[in-house]
Amino acid sequence: MELQLVSLPSEDEALDAYSQAVIGVAERLSPSVANVRLRRGGGSAVVITPDGYMLTSAHVVARTRGGRASFVDGRELEFEVVGSDPLSDLAVLRAEGRELAPAELGDAENLRVGQLVVAIGNPHGFTGSVTAGVVSALGRSLPTRSGANVRVVDNVIQTDAALNPGNSGGALADGRGRVVGINTAVAGVGLGLAVPINAATRRIVGALMSEGRFRRAYLGIAGGPRPLPPKLARKLGRTAGVEVVQVVEGGPADQAGMRPEDLIVELDGTPIEGMDALQRVVVGELIGRAVRARVVREGRERELEVVPAELDA
Repeated sequence: MELQLVSLPSEDEALDAYSQAVIGVAERLSPSVANVRLRRGGGSAVVITPDGYMLTSAHVVARTRGGRASFVDGRELEFEVVGSDPLSDLAVLRAEGRELAPAELGDAENLRVGQLVVAIGNPHGFTGSVTAGVVSALGRSLPTRSGANVRVVDNVIQTDAALNPGNSGGALADGRGRVVGINTAVAGVGLGLAVPINAATRRIVGALMSEGRFRRAYLGIAGGPRPLPPKLARKLGRTAGVEVVQVVEGGPADQAGMRPEDLIVELDGTPIEGMDALQRVVVGELIGRAVRARVVREGRERELEVVPAELDA
């Protein structure tokens, strides 16, 4: 039997392949990333339609109605803030320009740890800066705040691609140049976070473009995960629920008769195992609609009817 020797790529060839991948993403995506300049500070934004819609981080454009955006081809355009959602840290801008180069949006659900990602933005105002790295972790959580409301952005992407102030709102792309995240935070040396582009954030972006806001339902509770009693866990086929720690007086949960120490195990027919699951269920479609909440109180299961209100962000 004749053995065939497989020649492995040399170190130079492997490096060249990596370089070519990063170069390809940079050349494809750089025209789609704007340097956003505001009266106070600045950041980056990603063009998502040819007629000027751009996606950025909500904190970049907080407390402003507009500014100027510059592009690698030398164009400078005025823009206005169309809509902002601080609880997802996403905002949509509209530039006064046509025939812009829109980026292709990907799907962060397809990312894998160790995968090549490229960040393009404007750190410290240096337009069109490119850094590369890998997906360090998936499924991270990012606490966000709007007034008294605190929410957690789920499935945040962690990367070691170098990020600095000014990268916020810029693109995090996969090796094919598809935008899979919007860079949002520098958490330390070699540790950057990006809000993922997925089905949930696409809905938010669509609502910001069409309505200028994203509507969320509101129960009026503070809670946290708690393990289920063994007998109940076996019965339900899951291990945890959400314990109600506080009920806002006069809120939907209070009106429904929910109490502190209640354990929420189901809402509107969906199993609830943690705050992330509860947040995914409590969406704008539930506002004003009576839904069933299944809770455990003093070891007994109860059904409550709750009518979620609209969260004032």
